[in-house]
Amino acid sequence: MLDHGQAPPLTSEPRKPAHPQLRRKPVEKLVAEGGQGEGGTLRRSLTMWQLTMISIGATLGTGIFVVLGEAAPKAGPAVTISFIIAGLTALFSALSYAELAGSVPVSGSSYSYSYATMGEFIAWICGWCLVLEYAVSVAAVAVGWGQYLNELLDGTIGVTLPQSISAPMGEGGFINLPSLVVVLLAMVFLMRGAKESATINSIMVAVKIVTLLLFIGIGVMGIKSGNYTPLAPLGVTGISAAASTLFFSYIGFDAASTAGEEAKNPKKDLPRAIMLSLGIVTILYVLVAFVAVGAMPWQDFEGTEAALAQIMTNVTGHSFWGVVLAAGAVVAIASVVFAVLYGQTRILFAMSRDGLVPKVFAKVDEKSGAPRANVVIVSLFCGALAAFIPLGELANATSIGTLFAFALVNVAVVILRRTKPDLPRTFKVALFPVTPILGFLACAYMMYSLPVATWVAFGGWMAVGLVVYFLYGIRRSTLATAEK
Repeated sequence: MLDHGQAPPLTSEPRKPAHPQLRRKPVEKLVAEGGQGEGGTLRRSLTMWQLTMISIGATLGTGIFVVLGEAAPKAGPAVTISFIIAGLTALFSALSYAELAGSVPVSGSSYSYSYATMGEFIAWICGWCLVLEYAVSVAAVAVGWGQYLNELLDGTIGVTLPQSISAPMGEGGFINLPSLVVVLLAMVFLMRGAKESATINSIMVAVKIVTLLLFIGIGVMGIKSGNYTPLAPLGVTGISAAASTLFFSYIGFDAASTAGEEAKNPKKDLPRAIMLSLGIVTILYVLVAFVAVGAMPWQDFEGTEAALAQIMTNVTGHSFWGVVLAAGAVVAIASVVFAVLYGQTRILFAMSRDGLVPKVFAKVDEKSGAPRANVVIVSLFCGALAAFIPLGELANATSIGTLFAFALVNVAVVILRRTKPDLPRTFKVALFPVTPILGFLACAYMMYSLPVATWVAFGGWMAVGLVVYFLYGIRRSTLATAEK
């Protein structure tokens, strides 16, 4: 017992950090709170296969159906090599994600990893970046879905939606109705719960994989060896430029980590799902690119957004197969909207539980086990963005937000290895610490390569985020209230 006249030992209570922004949330507390929301808990129902499908669903979409038309003119037939380079670059960060997902299996993805390693302020910045990445990505992809829907309608019944209801104000229309519709459909499915949503997502992912395999099977018959020469007409510079463009075709794999609190066996299944999905996506990308540039001269890809459909038509001589591919693209892009919207709601769920955003985002419906209010609010916001706002440079800013989050994950792995060396890890980054350092440097280089306009848009978004944090989050966070 202490003597009443004796001063208590310095270790009688935790020492508070000099600045509130440096507060860190213990890993043990993060894991213990897994699934807990306002009025209910998330249900652990997702298998490794379903987690893999969520990751593929968020990754495999516009990257191959649209971006190939931008990358091929830069690299020529060597665009296949560009896909491999981009995939290897993404692999560095994917390995870090896999280790952290197996060690800290929570819904917040890189936001939660940053909270445990670098403190509340950095975690908020990361979370704010993820809000930008996911929300604007949903809107941008939804707009692309509307474009492919028009192509499908034109190829099947010979009509297209008038511009007044298929483009936002400022781009010749009043409302982009198709993009709003696909977001609202995703909202309806997500409100049913994680298990039911994952089943629907798996079906859509299966459809788009079959569509790409169909393209490979038909397109290979149109390959001409002369289309592969010269292999790299624009040299190494062209290959690197195309790889930078294509890197963003891989960034959806982190969606699996947002399902950490709804996975049946997250410590084992999350790392496996992340690595497996990246492997499947990379193989499909490389095969599709190889067949595409072999079946059509690389110069013809310039300005073509539906290159794959065009190749199908050219090889078979029938527009029917182009229509089939357009139908597959409609499903493919819809699954991206679905999976990315899911990821956005779960990140906000984690931020809300930590008190950094309003508690409504952490409210769980007891019947469905889903954060329904969260889903509705996020869906309406993203749907409004897609329907009424020309995204412009804000859409480009999603790339820098993603790269920033990826860079922090690589840093978090290094810090957590140092501060928690005995933490159980079901997956470990190979060649540590070289791999996460290379991952960080790759992300930093790509951020540096982005245009000034993108940095300006990103800076404006971050300025808004800082205002929100210092007026709301810094005082209302659960760690702040616990210190009072």
